[in-house]
Amino acid sequence: MIDLTGAAWRKSTRSGAQGNCVEVADNLRGVVAVRDSKDAQGPALTFTPAAWSAFVTLAKAAE
Repeated sequence: MIDLTGAAWRKSTRSGAQGNCVEVADNLRGVVAVRDSKDAQGPALTFTPAAWSAFVTLAKAAE
C-alpha cells in the first residue's frame, strides 16, 4: 500500500456544481493519486507520474 500522508489534494478544474468531482494529489514523489471528492476517506487510485501524464494527454486530445 502506498503512503499518501502529506498528499495535497485539489479538485479538478472540470468539477461540476453538483459536487461530482475527482481530486488529484500530484505533490508526492513517484506517485499521483486520484480519489472521489465525495468520499475523501475512501480509496484512491495511484499512478506513476508518466502514466498519469499519458492519461491527461489522451484525455485532452479527446476533447
